[in-house]
Amino acid sequence: MGLREESLSFIRRVFLALVPVALLVAVGVGAPSALAAPDATVGAAYDIQTGQALAQWECKLGHVCFWDDFQGKGRRCMWENRDDDWTSGTDKCSWATSAEVKSVYNRGQSSSLTGVVFYRNTGYHDRIGCTKQGQKGDLAGTYQVRSHQWTNGRCG
Repeated sequence: MGLREESLSFIRRVFLALVPVALLVAVGVGAPSALAAPDATVGAAYDIQTGQALAQWECKLGHVCFWDDFQGKGRRCMWENRDDDWTSGTDKCSWATSAEVKSVYNRGQSSSLTGVVFYRNTGYHDRIGCTKQGQKGDLAGTYQVRSHQWTNGRCG
């Protein structure tokens, strides 16, 4: 066997030894993301009623949205109208009694209602804060919100 044939034989052996390792690495890297649930993605936002993935701060025009994570991420609850109890009625927020509200976006567009006031308790009791129309941001994240209403009064 000549030098050229020995070199080619060595290259083939190395190549054949590395191909299975490369395949294992590729499968090992791809598998965890393929098995992960959509909700498990760190920092993702999603609608609690539909499970649909959302863009950060995604909130329909004319609505107010609250999230259980900062920067408009995590589980989102969204309303077009006021709600005196987030755990009952037409629009429910499944995490209202188990997680703190950490971000809010007021996309209201009424010319007569300039903000949304949110409360620690049902029935619009124990005001926590108010977010002006068109504003969004992070809250302290240390309290649960149980009701909210639109306002034309002082906000902020």
